[in-house]
Amino acid sequence: MAAFASHNPNESPLARLAQRRGKGGEPFLAEAETLAGERLRVDFTRGQLLPGITQRWDAQPREKGSRRGADDLSDSAIDARQRVDAAIKAVGPELAGVLLDICCFLKGLETVERERQWPARSAKLLLKAGLGVLARHYGLAGAARSASSRIRRWGTEDYRPSINGR
Repeated sequence: MAAFASHNPNESPLARLAQRRGKGGEPFLAEAETLAGERLRVDFTRGQLLPGITQRWDAQPREKGSRRGADDLSDSAIDARQRVDAAIKAVGPELAGVLLDICCFLKGLETVERERQWPARSAKLLLKAGLGVLARHYGLAGAARSASSRIRRWGTEDYRPSINGR
């Protein structure tokens, strides 16, 4: 989570869900799922995809009826938008809405369920499924494996590498 220290983790619904424990004591969200959701949020914010709710104070007057276009965006914002678009396509339309609502628009689970007229606790399950797909898309799914399943060394127990034949 340190990679995304530029935002307040207390405002993220994912941070609260990551702290919750299941019946067996394991965290509800794996670290890879939490990181994937926060990465989507960072790209969404950098891509300036949040709707504007305040007055614009830039010095350039606008033509009547004009809207902010791609010409006004920096290269990093355009790249972030492309990453968000690729992530949403990878997740698919069935899970994209709940990911955007919770990760990017910071809506709570109950709010999403009420707005979509879903049964109680259904947003929680769909969010977990969407975050799993998103973690795979970002290449973070391997980070969720246990430490014992990782390769520690390539050689045998007594193998020692040599430099220049020594």
